[in-house]
Amino acid sequence: MNLPPKVTDRAFARLAEIAEDAGEARPLRVAVAGGGCSGFQYEITLDEPAEDDLVLEKDGQRVLVDPVSLPFLSNAVIDFSDELIGARFVIENPNAASSCGCGISFSM
Repeated sequence: MNLPPKVTDRAFARLAEIAEDAGEARPLRVAVAGGGCSGFQYEITLDEPAEDDLVLEKDGQRVLVDPVSLPFLSNAVIDFSDELIGARFVIENPNAASSCGCGISFSM
């Protein structure tokens, strides 16, 4: 069954920090595009919502997923990782058959 992606509290909290630093709250867009070393790659950007986006919202922060990317992100978890190698939004995707070391690219 296709369930929408989940966004962790940590990811929403980081979005709130970004909004505070920038002085404006902009939604985080998580999209899937062709390309990358494994066939597909994630594109994570701050963007404005489109009419047909899925909007995941908590505490005034929003994460957007477009309808084309949605099937690729079914049951995925959108998280924020703050590790020694760097702080970034990460996607734990059960649909990905394999992924590459950069964590941005995957195959189905």
